[in-house]
Order: sequence, then C-alpha cells, then structure tokens
Amino acid sequence: MKKIALAVLATLITPALHAAEIYNKDGNKLDLYGSMRARHYFSDNKTIDGDASYVRFGFKGQTQINDVLTGYGQWEYNIQANHSEGGTDALSGTKTRLGFAGLKLKDYGSIDYGRNWGIAYDVAAITDTAPIFDDLTYSAADVFMTGRTTGVATYRNNNFFGLVDGLKFGLQYQGANDENSGNARAANKSNGDGYGASASYTFDFGLSVLGTYASSNRTQPQNSLTLGNGDKADVWAGGVKYDNAGIYAAALYGQTHNLTPITGGYANKTENVEAIASYLFDFGLKPMFGYFQSKASDVEGIGDVDLVKYYDASLTYFFNKNMNAYVDYKINRLSDDNKLGIANDDQVGLGLTYQF
Repeated sequence: MKKIALAVLATLITPALHAAEIYNKDGNKLDLYGSMRARHYFSDNKTIDGDASYVRFGFKGQTQINDVLTGYGQWEYNIQANHSEGGTDALSGTKTRLGFAGLKLKDYGSIDYGRNWGIAYDVAAITDTAPIFDDLTYSAADVFMTGRTTGVATYRNNNFFGLVDGLKFGLQYQGANDENSGNARAANKSNGDGYGASASYTFDFGLSVLGTYASSNRTQPQNSLTLGNGDKADVWAGGVKYDNAGIYAAALYGQTHNLTPITGGYANKTENVEAIASYLFDFGLKPMFGYFQSKASDVEGIGDVDLVKYYDASLTYFFNKNMNAYVDYKINRLSDDNKLGIANDDQVGLGLTYQF
C-alpha cells in the first residue's frame, strides 16, 4: 500500500513524470499526457447540475540544442464530453488552455512566450488542489496575470543561478489583449500591458514561503463600465505551504485593486483568504478540507460585500497513480440576499478520473 501512496505523491508533485513518452532520440523528446474525467454535479438551485465530463490532453517537448541550451514547448487542450454531436453547444468549453515555447540556458534560467500561467498564479497554485470546486478568490483564467492567460513572456530561475538550493524567482511581461489587438474580447477578459514577479523559498523539511506582485494597464472599455475605475489593475499575495510525508497544508492572503470582475464592472479592492489541508494515507485515501473567502470593499452603492465564501470538503481514493475516484462538497456561506446576486447554493460533485 505504501507504494500506492508514493506513486500518487509523485504524480501530484510532478504530473509530467507519468506522461507517456512517445519519442526520445538524438536529444529530442516528446511526452503526451492527459486525463478523462467522468463527472456529475448536484446543487439545490441548479446553479451547476448534471453531467460535466471532459477530456484534457497535451504534450511537452524538448530538444537539446547544445551542452548548455535546451529548447522546449507545451500545448494543452480541453474538450467537453457532455455536449451533443454537432449541436450549438458542441464548441462550448472546448479550448486551448496552454501553448508556449521557450529556451533554457542551464543555471541561468528559462524564458518562454505564449499562452501560459500568469505569474500571480504562482501563489494561488498552492491552494488550487480541490478535485472539483477550485473557485479561487483572486485567480481566474484571462483575468490579467492571475491564471492562464495570453501573450506572456516569462523568465524563471530555479535555485538562484545554481547558488541557492530552494530559491526560485520569476519575471513576466504581458502584452495588451484588447479591442486594438486584433483579437476581439469581452471587457472582463481584456488587459493592457502588464508586468509581474514572484519568488519562493523551500526549506529541506518541506516548508515553502511564496510571494507575488503584478500590475497591468486597464483598457478603455474596462474603465467605461459602471463599477471600478483606475488606470492600473494590481494584485499582490503571499502564502505558505507544507508538503511532507503525505501531509499537505497551505494558506494565502492577497489583495487586488481594480482587478476582480463583479456584476457591473470591477471591485475597487478585494481582500482574499484561502486555506487547505489534506493527508494522503498509505492505502490511497486522501481527505481534504479548505476555506475560501474574497471580500470586496466600498463597492459603489453597496459597500462591503462577499464575492466568494465557502468551505470545501472532499474525499479522493487513488486506486493507483492513473485512476482515482472522488466526492467534493462545496458548503456555500454567501448570504441569501447578497447584493450582487451571486449564487449561494451548496454543491456536490462526484467523479472518476483516468490520467496518463
């Protein structure tokens, strides 16, 4: 049974380790990875309900250019499996999640460009561990540099040029994705030029401390919305995590300014708290419990209001590193009369995942 736990731990820490190697010759390597997730939701008010199955796959490749320089690339795609064939819903949820290429120069770090994780997700990632209900507080796809996002140039350095084990840092620049960029976007998925940075240090006994900051120009359509005005969208966050011997615990605190989308525009300021804890037993069972809250301050005509507030409890069983089953329960603590009309029903999800 301990072998199951060790294999699962390796999967959770470095998912690419169990990818299928489809080519490896003359310094060129290509790995294929993916998952098939059978999933069903239940909720009181039908906010989310019914089948939510999907398939996700991608590849990671690298080429050894010379003794010190390596080229690499990654692409990842999502296809919904709960839609009709050829119906109007067929393309909904089908999307490119990641797509970038870069160069790595030994201890001097790596630089890449494309659709990638925003630098502010470096901290958000530590609590993004729920099997289903990972409604994070400040992180979301295509919201500036807080989640997966487009047009980012990212520099990363591990072990500080080979001088300090455990010390990592990253720098990121994002070009504008707005009404003038030739890629029509809704205001809440647009951004101006931005930059950000992150840093972390991991101790030998499994404790890590992390921090991030990012700032982006806002677009004219964003500032023309009813709520939230300002030239810049900013986020900062700090977190700690402990990962050792099957125990995983993490917490973060962060603030955003003119960055978090809400009904009618953007929140002028949010304060965000996330915390999770889990334990992986030798026989493959993993219970997890978490708490997530995002509070917006001084919303025009409303005042202070919770945007996210819920407990999450899940139970996952790993048959082996490739197959697991889980149940996840989101206990929503938003008030019935929240002034932004945000759904506040409890939700339950059941799932079975095969991954390779």
